[in-house]
Order: sequence, then structure tokens, then C-alpha cells
Amino acid sequence: MRRILFLARAEVLHVVRDRATLAQVLIVPILQLLVLSNAATFQIRDTPTYVVDLDLSTASRRLIERFASSGHFRIAGRSASANLADEALLAGDVTMALTIPHDFEAMLVGTGAAPLQLSVNAEKGSAAGIVQSYAASIVSAYAAELTAVRGGAPRIDLRMRSWYNPSLNYTHYMVPGILVALVTLIGTLLTAQNIAREKELGTLEQLNVTPITRGQFIAAKLLPFWTLGLIDLAIGLLVGVVVFGVPVRGSLLLLFGAAAIYLVVALAIGLWISTIVETQQQAMFVTFFVMNVYLLMSGLFTPIDSMAPWVQTVSLVNPVRHFVTISRAVLVKGAGVRDIAQPLATLVVFAVVTLTLAVRQYSKRTA
Repeated sequence: MRRILFLARAEVLHVVRDRATLAQVLIVPILQLLVLSNAATFQIRDTPTYVVDLDLSTASRRLIERFASSGHFRIAGRSASANLADEALLAGDVTMALTIPHDFEAMLVGTGAAPLQLSVNAEKGSAAGIVQSYAASIVSAYAAELTAVRGGAPRIDLRMRSWYNPSLNYTHYMVPGILVALVTLIGTLLTAQNIAREKELGTLEQLNVTPITRGQFIAAKLLPFWTLGLIDLAIGLLVGVVVFGVPVRGSLLLLFGAAAIYLVVALAIGLWISTIVETQQQAMFVTFFVMNVYLLMSGLFTPIDSMAPWVQTVSLVNPVRHFVTISRAVLVKGAGVRDIAQPLATLVVFAVVTLTLAVRQYSKRTA
């Protein structure tokens, strides 16, 4: 442990004394947070929807068909339980819940008006407003069809609820995701560059002939950047709360615990990159390529449910996707351990697998 702490202290001193690296660690990520939080947008399609049909009438079935055939909504589940719909919203499995009450058809025929409830996950900010407008247009068109067929003037009273983000503030959706990008930058890029620098300077071979073991060397190299990643997350979260008013509804301990696990994955990927390159420039190019793929397929800028089906499947092996899910769920929804158990368990598996593979590959390349 003394050897690990000694080498880790040397790494920290190098970062502190190198102004370029220090700016890369602290200033660039914060600028990225400030800029990207206001610049990103996306298109909505195939929104996963949960249907609670308590009427089970011809009118309710036809209305559901209108939603399913519109291209904007995809029926991801249905039951007669409003509690199951709420759980699906909290878990992030669906974006909207459509609730059709008892006697929906009878009220349309008898009084010409009937209530209808849409519960929208508004953590996605302006995207929730787009979803609401799509839903409202479908309901209005269906009401017009009923008017034409029955000759009367049926009216559907549509009531909407915006969950988790009532103000539809898009930055509340983007900032938790961009915080993940900051942690990824620290964990992957700097780790890959750091060990590549040791190769360039020739100090890696010198360290390999010392009594220090490979495990101690790797731990000493990764520990400072693991700590810096958590510090960067704390700074970014503070900026998000103060500047953008991002809510913190869940446990910060849970968020940072998940971040600690995710950083192991990011560091292991950086270590793996360092084994396949010889210079810092090569490490930078490879890392930015990997990060671009990761971020584009993570749901950071474009919701996963609006991607092509094959992309959604491939993104399951993207660790960034799972930490983005956790970050948004904890901060915006106030989710607990049970609600994020699946992505958290996936990160644990990724951490064990990637770190093991990276260490073995590193040993082969530096033996």
C-alpha cells in the first residue's frame, strides 16, 4: 500500500504542476457542461407508452389503435393497474402512460364528453412537451372522427400530468447526462494518455524492473484519476444545481457510489487503449473515437427509445448508457437502489470484466 500511495502521490503532483493537464481536468469539462446543456436537441418518435384501459370498450380500443398506428407512440405495456403504469414511468421503461377511465364510451355517447388522462415523464424537458402535443393531436383527431360518424359533438376532456420535471426544463434532462461525459473524459482520456506518456519517456520499462508489482503499478496509476473523476463530478453537479437549477431528488451517496463503479469501467477502458498505442497522440485519437461512439449511443443527446431497434440492442453493451440512466433517475426522479438495480448491476459486471481484460492485455504488451 505504501508503494501504491507513493506512486499515486507522484501522479497527483504531475497533474497539479502540468497546467495543460490541470485545465483538461477542471476547466474544459465545466465549459463543456455550460455549452452542451444549451445546445442539444432531438426528434421524438416511437415513444414507449403504457396503456391502462379500464373501459375495455370499442371506443377505448379504437383510441389506443390511433396511438399505436401514429408512428409517434409504441405500446410498451398495458394492464388495468395504474400502479403498474406508475412503476413503469419511474423505472424509465415508458415515457407516457395513457389512462382510459371506466364508462369512457358511455360518457361520450350520453353527455358528449369524457375524461382521459396522460401521465408524461417530463424529466426530458421540452421533449415531454412534444410528446404531449402529439398525443393531443391524436385525441383531437379521434374526437373529430366521432363527431363526423355520430353527428353529435362528442368532446374528450384530456388531462395531462408532467411527472418529474413539471416545468419541462430541458436542461434538467441534459445536465445529469453531461455530467457522465465529464466523468468519462477524466476516466478514459487521461488514463490512456498517462500510461502512453510513460512509454514515450521510457520510464515504463524502468518501472517494470523495480520490485513494484504490476498490480501495484496499475492501482497507483488509476487511483488519482478515479479520485479526480469523483471530484470533477462534484464540481459539475454544483455548477448544474447553482447555474441550471437541476434538482437533486435522490441520494447523492447513491449517485457517487454508482459513479465510483462506473469510473472503474472508464479507467479500465483507458488502460486498454494504452496497451494498443505507443504515443499520447495515438491515445487521444483512439479515445475520442471510442468516446464519440459511446456518447452518441448512450441516450445523452438522443433518447434510446427513438433510435433504430438494432442500435438500441447494441447500446446495451455501452456502459455510458447505464450510468446516464442512473444519473438522470437519481437526480431528476429521486430513484432509489431498487429502481436502478439493473443498470447498477450491469456496471458492476462491466467493471469486473473490463478491468480484468485490460490488466491481462497490459501485462502481455509490457512483459
